[in-house]
Amino acid sequence: MIAVISPSSNAIGLLYLVTIVCFILALRFLSSPKLARRGNWVGGVGMIIAIVSTLLLDGIGNWVLIVVAAAIGSVVGVVGARRVKMTAMPQMVALFNGVGGGAAALVAIAEFHVANGNLDTTPVVSTVLSALIGSISFAGSLIAFAKLQELIGGRPITFPGQNIFNAAVFFGAVGLGIALIAGVEDQWVLWLLVALAVLFGVLFVLPIGGADMPVVISLLNAFTGLAASATGFVLSNTVLIVAGMLVGASGTLLTLLMAKAMNRSVSNVLFGAFGKVQAGAGAGMRTDDGRTVRATTPEDVAVQLSFANKVVVVPGYGMAVAQAQHDVRALAELLEERGVDVLYAIHPVAGRMPGHMNVLLAEANVPYDALKEMDEINPEFPQTDVALVIGANDVTNPAARHDTSSPIYGMPILDVDKAHSVIVMKRSMNPGFAGIDNELYLEPQTTMLFGDAKDSVVKLIAAVKQT
Repeated sequence: MIAVISPSSNAIGLLYLVTIVCFILALRFLSSPKLARRGNWVGGVGMIIAIVSTLLLDGIGNWVLIVVAAAIGSVVGVVGARRVKMTAMPQMVALFNGVGGGAAALVAIAEFHVANGNLDTTPVVSTVLSALIGSISFAGSLIAFAKLQELIGGRPITFPGQNIFNAAVFFGAVGLGIALIAGVEDQWVLWLLVALAVLFGVLFVLPIGGADMPVVISLLNAFTGLAASATGFVLSNTVLIVAGMLVGASGTLLTLLMAKAMNRSVSNVLFGAFGKVQAGAGAGMRTDDGRTVRATTPEDVAVQLSFANKVVVVPGYGMAVAQAQHDVRALAELLEERGVDVLYAIHPVAGRMPGHMNVLLAEANVPYDALKEMDEINPEFPQTDVALVIGANDVTNPAARHDTSSPIYGMPILDVDKAHSVIVMKRSMNPGFAGIDNELYLEPQTTMLFGDAKDSVVKLIAAVKQT
């Protein structure tokens, strides 16, 4: 049985209080790009204090296993931090989040096994919740990782009667949990609950498209926090309870904010199969009004950029895939040397996780004050000479404002179409995850620079130097 905190452990309790304060301050600092690095350090210090304090508890044994596990975890963490590219950070976040949920489920199973099913009411409720929520988070996060890593298709995967089948699996797991709480002591019941929860986690994420991954990652993060908090009740560990609730609350709030940024309900994100390929969707741009898509060259774009007063870069997933953030920064520095004001427009759901574009641009040493959130940058577009859109699609589509039949109608977008000139960098005319054409590409002030984003930006840099 894992040791619990004794009420007389005043020193440990004080250290745990310091840990909780560190976690709260870390969340506060992480809300600002300028203070995010400090937030990571503060959170890391708090976690070290929590680990050391726990190891000082009476009754801690199996030191060999603890040392081996700590060594393995440390190696994975160091390798992940140093070798995983920023473009793959969403996958890493999903994977680590799943590990947290899986750990919570394993603790619940271990505690139930040691107690041989003989638990008091509160611990057994916590054990059931920890096993149920942790298993869902574990399996769901692995599927999210597979989608982001393109091990499976990023499009929604659905089958007839899926929602009904999912509901049956979920309520089956809940029913087993109720049986355990009612006094059933057979361990196979808990194992079956975990199996159904894992199955539900898989089925839960499969029908969600890649464009909704920011919302899903936030929600799964909240699940892991709740599972960790429930585990805290199982172990009578105050810091685990508080830390888990902090993660659960912040993840839930972020999920709601992400859904609001897309003008969609959380239920629509989870059960709407948004992004499913429809017959004929995105087959070609509409030209019934005589408008056509116009292509441009790096040399022509370089002239516009060199003689502009204000340029706004609009990064999207295409920039992340091409790993073009460092070249974008180099282009911006070149323009700034010529007196051009360069800003970056950040949409809340651009990329594959909350803050994805902020992370990529921060890696390229883009100044924090140049990163502008949607509400802050939109009033700037009418005074913008050139808007340089790099791989952003649905978040720049004007159809969201006026086309009531569009699946993205009502979604707040970046008002790039109000800029004097719009340059869109894309590989092809394929639609985004919404599966619809972008009306921005037909606007008279818009031209398309086709090709890989990184290659196109490198060509722009060379052309600007010769201008």
